[in-house]
Amino acid sequence: MNFAGPPTAIDEPAYSPLQANREKEHFQNYTYRTDQCNRRDIATGETSQQLAQIKSAFGMVPNMFKAAANSPAALTSLWGAFGALGNGRLGAKLGEQIAVAIADRNNCNYSLAAHTGLGRKAGATGQVMADAQAGRSTDPRTAADLTFAIAVVDKRAGIETSDVDALRSAGFDDEDIVEIVAHIALNLFTNYLNVALDVPVDFPGVKLTRAAA
Repeated sequence: MNFAGPPTAIDEPAYSPLQANREKEHFQNYTYRTDQCNRRDIATGETSQQLAQIKSAFGMVPNMFKAAANSPAALTSLWGAFGALGNGRLGAKLGEQIAVAIADRNNCNYSLAAHTGLGRKAGATGQVMADAQAGRSTDPRTAADLTFAIAVVDKRAGIETSDVDALRSAGFDDEDIVEIVAHIALNLFTNYLNVALDVPVDFPGVKLTRAAA
C-alpha cells in the first residue's frame, strides 16, 4: 500500500455502536494486541513517534498500521516506504491507481478501500479509480502502467521483455520502471498483511470487482 506522502488527512468513518463492538471483539480475539498499539506508554521511542506521525497524517491510526506496529522493524519499513515513494516521480494519483489495481487482484478489501479514498484526495474521480481497479484508464500512459503492474502480480514477476518494452513505448524510463516495481512490492506487502491477518477495514468500503466476477 503506498499512501503518497505526506498523506492527506482522511475523515474517519462513523461506526454504529454495534459495529464498534464487533470490531472490538475482533481485535480482542486476534493475534496482535491492538489496544496496546493505541497506548503511548506501550508504544515507545521511534514506534510512538511514527504512530503520532501517522495519526497526524490520517486523523487516526488506521488499523493496518496498528497491526504493523507490533513489529517496530515492519512499521519503520512500511512508513518509510510510503514517504519515499510518495515523493517519487510517479505522483500521488498514479500511485493510488496502481494500488487499487493490485488490491483488486489480491482481493484485499482494506487496501482497496484505503487507496480509493486516497486516490480521490489526490484528484482522481470516482470513475477514474473504478477504472483503475479494473486495470483500465482512458490515459494511454496510465493504462500501460496498470497493465504492467497487473502482469507483474499475475505472473509473479515472471514478465516478458515485451512487457517492459510496452512501458518504454508509453514514455516510462528506467527510473520510472524501477519505481513502479517498488510500488508493486509495497502494495503486495500491505495486501498480504491485511488479508493474512484479516485487518478490519476502517475506511469507507469499496466492492471488489475481481472477486465478484
